[in-house]
Amino acid sequence: MTSVLNIIGLEKRFGQQQVLKDFNLDVRQGEIVGLLGPNGCGKSTVLNIVSQLLPAKAAAIELMGQPIAKLGVKARTIMGVCSQDRALYPDLLPEENLDFFARLYGLSTIERRARIEELMNLFGLAAHAKTRVGRLSGGWQQRLHLAVSIVHQPQLLILDEPTAAVDVAAKIELWRLIENLRKSGTSILLTTHQLSEAEQLCDRVALMSHGRVAALGSVSELLSRLQGQTVVKVQSSDHQSTRSHALRLGWRGLQSAGELSFLLDQSITLSEAASALDGPEVSAISVQALTLEDAYLELIGQFDQIDQNTL
Repeated sequence: MTSVLNIIGLEKRFGQQQVLKDFNLDVRQGEIVGLLGPNGCGKSTVLNIVSQLLPAKAAAIELMGQPIAKLGVKARTIMGVCSQDRALYPDLLPEENLDFFARLYGLSTIERRARIEELMNLFGLAAHAKTRVGRLSGGWQQRLHLAVSIVHQPQLLILDEPTAAVDVAAKIELWRLIENLRKSGTSILLTTHQLSEAEQLCDRVALMSHGRVAALGSVSELLSRLQGQTVVKVQSSDHQSTRSHALRLGWRGLQSAGELSFLLDQSITLSEAASALDGPEVSAISVQALTLEDAYLELIGQFDQIDQNTL
């Protein structure tokens, strides 16, 4: 499959701090790749370099098979960027915003009219055609922001936290619009802190830590690296005692955020798990299938340990 974006050996320093080191990633035609990682791992730096907002050394970045450095301003016609900060004019109408940005990309009058009508209908904005953008809700502004980023029909779309600060209904609708863009052939590089969003939208997920990609693959491929079937999550007043008990049972501890999690090689019922860990310190137990959250915490944790050992 053709790579729309290919990043090889990306490095970036801010003074003495190395933010990116040997970062490698590709986005193939017609797929959504999610870039996930903790705050400060370098996600935004990657997006800013690809978007040509930051310079970088020791990197080969190709867009549609051509070095991005040689494409110059032409690269901006190949990609669209939907950043966290909405690039909209609040005193203008939705159609006027679309027209302004279409002019910046050099669309002719006929092209602009056709494209604006298409996007107004596609994003459901026609119902708010006479409402100034500043009076629209956050969800509708985000729809317009997304529409503006693709007004020139880019082949690669960069989405930075596209559903942050919108309500559940708006988020689900934005998911639908993003999925439709992928179906139409647009390639998408997406950053998000919402693991459910990555599970819903992404063909592949890149887990990032310390400026590098720690793991890359589909959600099912990442889950298969945990080599287990079931996760038992436990709330306990004595973590050490419960952890020791579980380890004696042959349960493997997972990296977890605020609670105890154990990976089992076999299926287990809730009653079996409760009987196995019976004790006054245990207040709650749940049995769940593996999720991307489990893979994220475990694989990032494994990578951190390896990275620290090699420093």
